[in-house]
Amino acid sequence: MNNKLEIFKKRLIYRAGYRGTKEMDILLSSFVNKYINTLDENQLLELDKFLNFEDEIILNFYHHNIIEQQIDKNSISKIFKRFKI
Repeated sequence: MNNKLEIFKKRLIYRAGYRGTKEMDILLSSFVNKYINTLDENQLLELDKFLNFEDEIILNFYHHNIIEQQIDKNSISKIFKRFKI
């Protein structure tokens, strides 16, 4: 695997684990660590975009099925919605 892709994956892992709230740190880092090595490059880009959302938007999407317009229905959002810790 190329070095740039590995660095990109490490950056995504870091961003998922240091969100600002412990609940989101646990939820997103568990999700990313489980799937990071199975995602293709397009999915990694989708994940990058997904991690840019504020914690509240992601949490409402996950727990309450409140879908903000910004969250695209793509493979990452579908995998995340089905994810259980």
